Parts: sequence; structure tokens; C-alpha cells
Amino acid sequence: MNHTDAEHRNLALADRARAPEANPSQEDAMRVIGRADRMAASGDVEGAIATYQAWLTDTGSALKPVVLFNLGVLQSQLNRLSDAEEAYRAAIMAKPDLAQAWFNLGAVVERQGRREQAVAIWASMIERPLATPTHERELYLMILNGMGRVLEELRQFDRAEDALYRSLLAHPHQPHVVQHWVHLRQKQCKWPAFGHVPGLSRGDMVKGASPLAMLAISDDTGLQLAAATRFVNEKVNLRVPRLAPEQGYRHDKLRIGFLSSDFCLHAVSLLTVQLLELLPRERFDVYGFCWSREDGTALRDRVVKAFDHYIRVADLDDQQAARLIREHEIDVLVDLQGITSGARPNIIAHRPAPVQMTYLGFPGPTGHPCIDYVVADRYLIPDREMPFYTEKPLYLPHIFQCSDRQRPVGQRPGRAECGLPPEGFVFCCFNNNYKFTEEVFDSWMRILQAVPDSVLWLLADNRWSQANMTARARSLGVDVDRLIFAPRVSPEMYLARYTAADLFLDAFPFNAGTTANDALWMGLPVLTRLGRAFASRMAASLLRGLGLPDLVTHSLAEYEELAIEIARTPGRIGELKQRLAHGREHSPVFDMPRFVQDFGDAVERIALRG
Repeated sequence: MNHTDAEHRNLALADRARAPEANPSQEDAMRVIGRADRMAASGDVEGAIATYQAWLTDTGSALKPVVLFNLGVLQSQLNRLSDAEEAYRAAIMAKPDLAQAWFNLGAVVERQGRREQAVAIWASMIERPLATPTHERELYLMILNGMGRVLEELRQFDRAEDALYRSLLAHPHQPHVVQHWVHLRQKQCKWPAFGHVPGLSRGDMVKGASPLAMLAISDDTGLQLAAATRFVNEKVNLRVPRLAPEQGYRHDKLRIGFLSSDFCLHAVSLLTVQLLELLPRERFDVYGFCWSREDGTALRDRVVKAFDHYIRVADLDDQQAARLIREHEIDVLVDLQGITSGARPNIIAHRPAPVQMTYLGFPGPTGHPCIDYVVADRYLIPDREMPFYTEKPLYLPHIFQCSDRQRPVGQRPGRAECGLPPEGFVFCCFNNNYKFTEEVFDSWMRILQAVPDSVLWLLADNRWSQANMTARARSLGVDVDRLIFAPRVSPEMYLARYTAADLFLDAFPFNAGTTANDALWMGLPVLTRLGRAFASRMAASLLRGLGLPDLVTHSLAEYEELAIEIARTPGRIGELKQRLAHGREHSPVFDMPRFVQDFGDAVERIALRG
């Protein structure tokens, strides 16, 4: 669902416009179109544009709209978006029902950053209608899918879901559309995530689910690998030559490169910044290859300064970026993105480094054959799950997750400041709402009913998820005032909030990762449920490392029973917080010098020395 793949091209439209009874004016226009097509095909796009522009100066041909459309396509190819927009608008003025020009107009308007206007243009095409499920169906699907994609980016999740649902009603078997539609329902807590679409079975939806969505659907590592493999097969070009020498290089210090679009205010940077700062420079040269947004935050500034060599690759295509990494002779390339949103797995496909590994960005099997290792600990990926990973686990001896002991914390708020009641037990879960399942939420409601005067403190992710959770609570007989939604705040205030809660209730099957780390660092115990998969074992790995294995449960019933017991037993939560405070200072979980030593040793073990 990428806009650059969706624009209509000139040849098909030019062919469609050729009438058998062509008059001399039309024949002249078609000669111009043919000449311009040949020029563009040979790489002379500028010449083709000039040919069209010269012909347009003095013509009244009925094919003028076609020529204007083709001119817009060529201008768009050269990224002259305002010129392309002008050409498409002129084509529409000349032929108001020229649907392809309307569609491409929306595309170039979007590319100029006017996304709301692009959606309005496409919506008008449906309203007129210029395309329907039975007339110009391909274009109809492209319109709705484009609207769905842009509306999701604008966080208008309900409108995005509706557009994609209408697309699926017209043509159910669109795996890419199913992928986005299911995840939109997850983001809105619109349960079940696999809704009803005529012509689609639950199996079809499972097959269409994205790798990220699958982590929140099932802890079956085999299903997760299947989703990841489908993604790689569809998105990654593996038929490219290897760039790095198989035997490696001969460097006095290992060159370790980190690859990400998240060197900004993002969970990955919140975890990794101190690792980047503390890697011993007598052993490593540390590179950062980045296409992150420039968000102007103190965290981004700190991350950039942590690299010995910081290199932006945002303006390079995947092959160019890979070649640049190869030119720097990186020994070990650490991909911090995996197959999440914004990833560029085709860089990895070029094999720009002799050894390539994935870390933190995607907590599951990537299915990418050019990723050699995944950083883990033996509890996170037990031996029985190894067959479901295309990567080889690179086991660290103590804990898989790095932390930041220097993270700034705001002034600790009181309960009233947080909108919490002065008395009673406060359960919380600040995970992204798409991780919540109907099963887990219903479990939380049973816990609230069993603990009088308790409340559940949640992240106010979006208004649709909040409305759906509130409605679900009401249907289960829970007073909706016992759900308290916390707005997003700065990282410092977000961390400080944890001190106002009593117990963190983890999600399942997609556990808290960075969020669990934050809660535990701030002294808040986390109750989790253990599953099979990486994403279902993250919080448990941290808890075991901190000496709190009794907060790891193995079934939904055990999870509920323990939450209720902790809340109802006077002094129990205080005892847990004391043990957590001791673990924070004396366990390996937050011992960054020890972690950096373990990480560096592991990287050196797998590096190839030419």
C-alpha cells in the first residue's frame, strides 16, 4: 500500500484513448505520445516532457487530456510534484471524468504533505462516482486502499478501517489490505481483531496478519515465523549480490554498526543509548547508520553523540545505503529495526557486513535469511523454540535487554495529580493498546471485581480504543469510572507516574518490553504471564533476573489469582517492592557495565577475522 506503487502510468491510458476513427488532430497527438513514450523509455524523460510541452502550446486535440496526464506522470517521476499537480489539474479541467488523473492528483498532493486534501480528492472520486465495485474496480480498490493507508498515518483509525473494509467487501482476497485492517482493529481494541468479512475465513485473516500483529494474536512461534517469512518473501529482494567478503576484515578494533530509523524519542533508543555510550572504544569503533526523524529531543542528541561515526542514509536508496556500509568495512551490523514499521530489510539483503544480527526492534523471528543472529538469553529463547527462528540465538549470559541507568525522571506526582483516587489499589498497564486482547481485558475486569475499590490505570492511546474498552467494561458490569486513562506526557513524567501505581498487569501474548523495563526501574512490580514466544517471555526474563520469579504465571487463571491475592494481602505489595529495590541494585538486569561487557564479548565471539 505504497503511494509510489499506486500511481497510474501513461502508456495504458494513452492506449485506451486511441479511437479507431482518429482524425488528423488525434493522429498527430498519438504520434507525439508515441515519440514521447519512446524517449522516456530510453531514459530521456526531459526530452519527453519538452515534446509534450511543445505540442500543448497550440492544440485543440481531443487527446489533450491524455497528453496532460502523461506529462503529469513524467513530472512526478522527476519528483517535480507541483508541476505534476498542475498538469493533472489541467487534464481534469479538460476532461472532468478522467478518473486516472483524479487518482494521480491525490497521490502527488499526498507526496507534498497535504494528506487530508489527498483523502478528500480520493473520497470525491467514490462519491461522484468515478469508480465503483463493478465499474473500474481496480481503481476503486486503489482509491480505498490509498485512503486507508493515509488515514492510518493520520491516526484516524476508524475512517481507515472503514475504507479498508469497503475495499475487502469489493475484493476479499487482498492480503496486504487484510494485514492493515486487522492491525487497525487491534489498535482500536475492536474485538475480535479478526472481524467478519464475507468471503474471508479466519484462516485467511491469520495468513494475512502482519508480523507485528501476529505477536499480539498468538504466542505460537511457528505462526509468527510464517508471518515473518511471508513478509520477507513479499518485501525483500534476496536476489542481489553479496557486498561484504565472507571471510571478514582485519581491523585492530572491531567496527560495529547500528542500523535504525529509531535514533530519536523511541523505545529502542531509550534502551540502547547507554550501551552505545559505554561500549569500550579500545575494542570497538561504533557506527550509527540512521534514517530517523529529526525530532529535536535531548534523547536524539544523546544517541547521536554516542556514536564515533554517525551517518544518515535517509536520502539513499537501499542499495546505496548498503554500499556505503560496505565502504566503511563494518565487521558486525546490528539491525535495531527488524521487520517493524519503517524498517529497510533490503539493506540487510545486500549483505553489507560479514556478520549481521537483529536486536530489540522486533521481538520475534524475522524470517530474514541474511540475519545471522538474534540477541537473546537462554530463558527468552529456550532450546525447544530454536527451530522456529531463522536466526541463531546469540545468548548473553545474564539478560538480553540493555537499559539506561541515566534516564531522567520527573518529579513524582501524587495520586490526585494523576487523576487517581486517594485510596484503594491501583493496577496499571501502560502498554500500547494494540497489545490488549479481549481475553486479557476480560481478565482485568474480573480482577477489578474481586478487589473492591481498585482501579485500572491505562494509557490513553486513542479515543476509539478508550471507547471500546469502556463499553466492554460496562457490558461486564464494571463501573467505567474504575478505568482511568493517562494522557501521553514527556518521558520524564511518564517514568515518574509509575510511582503512583501498585502493580503492573502485563499483556499477553505480547508482553511489555521497554514498558516493563521502565516499570521495574521505577520500583513497580510487574505481574506477567509466560508463553512460548520471545514476545511472551520478555517480562519474565527481566523478573527472573531481578529475583522475582514468583511474579511469572503460567496460565490465565494463575495470573488472575495472583493479582487478586497480591492486592488483597496487606503488606504483600510492600514486600515485593522491597525485593525489587534490592534486585535493581544487585542483580544483572540494570548492571550496565556488566551488560556491556557481556554484549561486547558476544559480538567478538561471532565476528569474522580475515
